[in-house]
Amino acid sequence: MSDKTDIKPDERKVLDWLAGQGEAMRALLEELVNIDSGSYNKAGVDRVGATICCFLDGHGVGYETVPNERFGNAIRASVGERGERNILLMGHRDTVFPDGEAGRRPFRAEEGRGYGPGAADMKAGLVMNCFVAAAFQQFGGTPAPLVVLFTADEEIGSPSSRAVIEQEARRARFVLNAEPGRPPNAIVTGRKAGVFMRFTVTGKAAHSGANFEQGASAIGEMAHKIVALHALTDLAKGITVNVGVVRGGQTVNTVAPSANGEIDLRYVDPADRDRVLAAIEMIMGHVSVPGTSATLEPYAEFLPLVPTTESERLFETYAGCVRSLGQTVTGIFTGGCSDAGFSAGAGAPTLCAVGPIGSRAHSPDEYVELASLVPRAQAAALTIMRAGTRFS
Repeated sequence: MSDKTDIKPDERKVLDWLAGQGEAMRALLEELVNIDSGSYNKAGVDRVGATICCFLDGHGVGYETVPNERFGNAIRASVGERGERNILLMGHRDTVFPDGEAGRRPFRAEEGRGYGPGAADMKAGLVMNCFVAAAFQQFGGTPAPLVVLFTADEEIGSPSSRAVIEQEARRARFVLNAEPGRPPNAIVTGRKAGVFMRFTVTGKAAHSGANFEQGASAIGEMAHKIVALHALTDLAKGITVNVGVVRGGQTVNTVAPSANGEIDLRYVDPADRDRVLAAIEMIMGHVSVPGTSATLEPYAEFLPLVPTTESERLFETYAGCVRSLGQTVTGIFTGGCSDAGFSAGAGAPTLCAVGPIGSRAHSPDEYVELASLVPRAQAAALTIMRAGTRFS
């Protein structure tokens, strides 16, 4: 840790304790990574939650569980008495990986990087939040009550967690979301919004050789729709429409009676949302292959993280704290979505990707820089101590 003279004695207690927790952080990270916790694996997501609760119990941090029947339970930890103007840390326990992935490629450390399913996105961020909460529980120093949310289903749009996040964000002074930091040392100050949709095309089956003209190809109709959907992309405005999943047909010698797909819409300007969604609905309603029809079902949505005057002020505070620790940090925009859009949409100044630095999320090559565990925890803790008095 830097010996910058602007670090006060009370701040140094917290920072010095965190400086000595590197091996413990790595051990907890390994334990979490080695648990399968895909978004729809409630048992696995809750097992990650139980491991986190065991850590919190061991450090005297209080918490409560918000139960959910379908998805993992949410966990709300707190240091100090929760009030109307808390400081909020966030992180999600689910990953995008299928059951068995943790067994196939468990946590491993290699050349300073930690690998494994969800190592960066975002089990390292959960570890960071755990240790930050433990530090303040032991030494005090938070200028306002600290609330830490460990949610369950961010990777699929937070269907069960969004309401919990928005409830806490409405009374938060500011929010730090521990998604993975970006190399070499950046956090995210702006994000796109996203809408995930399913669509189904219904046609009519017929023998493709003997009675072709009696059929109506759902796959043929889908092909027309995909071309039209992709034409809505406007890279200059930050709008992308991508059909990422398609299924359909019955047999090679049958005119396809059905087909379905999934659409990913991303945008920057909130004003573009309704306009592009209306265009997608028109494409679904237009028939190119007579005898077919289509339905559309949005099933998940992320709000944009739009920078504001207050969030820019929060970033300046965070950047100043990083400088006090002897480093520099930049703020970037990304096309990815996160729960930060929900907290920002609820009115709380929000920074995202303040977690340990990592890359290649959602892939077998995903990694976290192990040397960033402590510095990122220190940066978050120092920001809490300093920004808490500036945002009331």
